[in-house]
Amino acid sequence: MKEIICTLENIGAAAGEFLEAVGDNRLFAFQGHLGAGKTTFIKALCDRLGVSDNVCSPTFTIVNEYRAADGDSVFHFDFYRIDSLREAQDLGLEEYFYSGCFCFMEWPEKIAELLPEETVEVRIEPVDEHTRKILICM
Repeated sequence: MKEIICTLENIGAAAGEFLEAVGDNRLFAFQGHLGAGKTTFIKALCDRLGVSDNVCSPTFTIVNEYRAADGDSVFHFDFYRIDSLREAQDLGLEEYFYSGCFCFMEWPEKIAELLPEETVEVRIEPVDEHTRKILICM
């Protein structure tokens, strides 16, 4: 398990450290309480990948697609409003998951049964009001 301590002041460096630590992995299940900083950290990851689009939580659209600096897609999921596995399957998740592109998922516990084995679990835990602990479980 890799641990990264993150504040808003060092979030860019923390995102870089994260991307270096995960190597070739592309599927990430971000877990944490509401307000823990999942979307904020995913924004920082997208920034490090050269995404110039406005990165925001896809709470209502379920998935947002961004373009990284290398031209590859980056998919950002928010499964908070998913009511059933069938609803998630209807999104065509397998195509996203096996695309070779980065897939950053919020609220993955709602679709845990559908996640590929190689999905990396990432837990975000508050240390204090301004500091988060990012735990990468590979």
